[in-house]
Amino acid sequence: MARILMHIDLNAFFARAEELRHPGSETRPLVVGGRGPRGVVSTASYPARKLGIHSGMPLFQARKLAPDALFLPVDFPYYEMLSRSFRAFLHRYSSLVEPASIDECYVDLTKTLAASKDPVPFLKGIQKGLLDEIGLKSSIGLAPTRFLAKMGSDYKKPMGITIVRKKDIDSLLGPLPIESFWGIGKKTSARLRELGIRDIISLKRSLLRGEEGTLRTLGSFAPTCLAWLKGEGDDQVHVEAGDPKSISRSITLDRDSSDETIIKRKLFEMSEEIALALKSEKKKGRTLTVTLRDPSFRTHSRSSTYEKGLSSARDIYEKAASIFDSTFAGSECRLIGLGVSSLFDPREETVQMSFDDYAEYEKMDETKLLVASFNRKLKNGGKLMLAREVGKDGNK
Repeated sequence: MARILMHIDLNAFFARAEELRHPGSETRPLVVGGRGPRGVVSTASYPARKLGIHSGMPLFQARKLAPDALFLPVDFPYYEMLSRSFRAFLHRYSSLVEPASIDECYVDLTKTLAASKDPVPFLKGIQKGLLDEIGLKSSIGLAPTRFLAKMGSDYKKPMGITIVRKKDIDSLLGPLPIESFWGIGKKTSARLRELGIRDIISLKRSLLRGEEGTLRTLGSFAPTCLAWLKGEGDDQVHVEAGDPKSISRSITLDRDSSDETIIKRKLFEMSEEIALALKSEKKKGRTLTVTLRDPSFRTHSRSSTYEKGLSSARDIYEKAASIFDSTFAGSECRLIGLGVSSLFDPREETVQMSFDDYAEYEKMDETKLLVASFNRKLKNGGKLMLAREVGKDGNK
């Protein structure tokens, strides 16, 4: 039996989050982005998008297009709080929920909807509940594969619901412009248009005929594209284990770019998300990996390991930016990824006391300082704890 997967995407998430705490701003252009002269737009509300403002646009350009818009800085802790509420809400409907990013999830609804002849009322209930309880607007795609579900959620925004069945792929997705094919970037789309491929159905026909130009343009991605358009491909929702060994994020750019400002902005956003996830899991990590996928769908990664564990967004971003500068500067990018691995419990981290650190350590509670001193003298790392700490976080 085919699986029933839902992809749910929060509409203009950062902008919507700000609308919730700025009453009366829903009908006004609203732009969320970085500070400073080189800041870029992270998200724009739908009224702002109608004025031509989009993600990745320099803020100074956005201000020219909408000088009276409400411009606000990015507030990741607030967005992560809403994102956690979003994910908790989805767990009411299935135990198989996979976050794809801070504002989108895949959900396996096979058991829930297996006997349903018309899933639309059920999906409308999810949309309405999410809006009424948390205030978030969403678009939903329902399909037998991840790709089709993702295409479905992108099909109609905001607050759209689209069901993509295998038999409807050609009629529903076929007429869409080639730029809407998830996974194909701006430059690749332009090269396909030069070959006469302007929509998704013409891409499918070209792949079925094995046309050399199309195969050469897509490279190793060509067989995957054809499988997806036949209704084949990944149909699994991947749920992380309870004790993660790594935490990672990736972002596919709206269009291929070598702009360092745009790419580093994405690295900063992912650093914030990973830092919040590490805090939630009460972990640090010693290995940092930056991944770049180029317009030809080749993936390149570079990792560095650090003796001192990473947990703060600032440390993660600064080291990620350093890796990027030394390895990928000037490279054309369609996807950028960031991951922290070799995770460990910070309570197991060895503290190295130095003369320069002494003033800082003097500020510690005297009893804690004494326990830390004993622990440093014990072999294989000390495990003495204060009585008030016993029982916390599972310690006994």
